[in-house]
Amino acid sequence: MYKQAIHSNKVIIDGSIVEATVFVEDGTITAIEHGLVQSAHLYDAGDKVLMAGIVDPHVHINEPGRTEWEGFDTATKAAIAGGITTLVDMPLNASPVTTTVKAFDEKLASTYFDKPNLTSKLHTNVGFWGGLVPGNEQEIEPLIEKGVLGFKAFLTHSGIDEFPNVTEDDLRKAMPLIAKHGLPLLVHCELSAELSGERPMVNTSYMDYMYSRPKEWEDNAISMMIRLCGEFNCRTHIVHLSSANSLGQITKAKQAGLPLTVETAQHYLYFNAEDIRDAQTQFKCAPPIRERSNNDLLWQALKDGTIDFVATDHSPAPPDMKRLDDGDFMKAWGGISSIQFALPVLWTAARKRGCSIVDVAKWLCVNPAKLIGKEGSIGRIAVGHKADLVVWDADKTFTVTEDYIHHRHNITPYMNEVLQGMVEKAYLGGEEVYNQHKFIKLNKGKALFR
Repeated sequence: MYKQAIHSNKVIIDGSIVEATVFVEDGTITAIEHGLVQSAHLYDAGDKVLMAGIVDPHVHINEPGRTEWEGFDTATKAAIAGGITTLVDMPLNASPVTTTVKAFDEKLASTYFDKPNLTSKLHTNVGFWGGLVPGNEQEIEPLIEKGVLGFKAFLTHSGIDEFPNVTEDDLRKAMPLIAKHGLPLLVHCELSAELSGERPMVNTSYMDYMYSRPKEWEDNAISMMIRLCGEFNCRTHIVHLSSANSLGQITKAKQAGLPLTVETAQHYLYFNAEDIRDAQTQFKCAPPIRERSNNDLLWQALKDGTIDFVATDHSPAPPDMKRLDDGDFMKAWGGISSIQFALPVLWTAARKRGCSIVDVAKWLCVNPAKLIGKEGSIGRIAVGHKADLVVWDADKTFTVTEDYIHHRHNITPYMNEVLQGMVEKAYLGGEEVYNQHKFIKLNKGKALFR
């Protein structure tokens, strides 16, 4: 007898869509049977998609210290409502930044509500990246011992003064240590330089903002990281790729067998610069959303595997920091709030390009789980894997409105967009935690470690 069974005509298993019944016991998938198998505790999803829970390895939660931007409570509610059963928190927007063991301990303590109850604030599972900044190489191995899943570095100013960018000299000290433990180094690839030519900048102009962070910044940074990746054989991951001009050198690096992986973000695939009006600072991110021809090439690279997966880079800020009142792109915080819409945004855009739900599962579940070293337990529906699952309606459309949003601030470029793909249920370890816009059980998320 199995404690739980879930049937669907559209179960995504090993790159195929099949009718199957998935059996769960003690939080683990214990059997998968083709077709509909009757069971005492059966939920039949019919034609709704049954997929492994989404893995988002690029989320800025900002706790402790900047919870007025976002916190674990609100971020993980939004995540689980979007079918994200595992996310990884970035190290730079908290205060203190997660660059030392002491700061990491403070981060872990902040995942609980006030003592003495020690109730988890986590409504989905959360892992943590350590931060790499100049001079903290002595903290790398202690942070690894604490269980971080890898490290994040910036090659240009991060926007947070306490998290300065690293130089090539800093990377040369750190990459051998990270490589020794087989963990990934995630890199924000922009090498800022003088802009060529004379061009008066209008702060409310989106095209001027895009011009202020040219593709060359990304291309030069990626070139350096490919060179260092080869030299140190260190797993290197390029976050939020926006410049299609780098796809050639990325392809060559992968063909040469370098341990290089690449992500892009939903906003680079869904929006195009030509459609962003001036003063719409809710669209500001770094690197910027680029022109349609560039983004078409990103889609091609995603389809052929040059780009490994898609992550949200959810990066919220209070309304005043987004400068919605004056539309100043140069002064506004660069970050897009989107964690709840990872699946429908990607699916809405992907289906228009002839992609399937199997592709979406690869880009949102399978490949991100590999980056964080959890491919043996999450990211696929397989016997022995955790029963972190999502049921969603691939045909249902909805309009993004304020009352639908669960992250702390409802500023998002997706406001009023009509999206396709509605999350109906989410399971953590086989336990139903979200159903039809309602949180069935909260505080069920756990901290994940290496």
